[in-house]
Amino acid sequence: MYEPSRNIMNFYVAGFQYHEGALVLSQLKPGDELTLEAQPDNPHDSQAIAIKVRGEMLGYVPAEMTATLSVLFHYGHAPIFECRVMQVAPENDPWKQLRVAIYVKDAR
Repeated sequence: MYEPSRNIMNFYVAGFQYHEGALVLSQLKPGDELTLEAQPDNPHDSQAIAIKVRGEMLGYVPAEMTATLSVLFHYGHAPIFECRVMQVAPENDPWKQLRVAIYVKDAR
């Protein structure tokens, strides 16, 4: 039976180099779950969606990928999504050190 992927997008965390990512990068591994948090009061982008781990700010979903996601978050659908670490690459430039994926949770 065909089963579609639950992965709806993956990307490098935007703004990673400006937040606490460097402090927690060594503690992250593929598969770790991260927190997604809408930031409608963000002065730079009202559609911003922050990515955090244990309360530490890692960065954002890239702005070009937030339009539909922010609408779904606004209308209360945030719980259907999960964000997981795909790749940790401390040897890369800071803006390419953390790659994550957003999945739709399987509610079956």
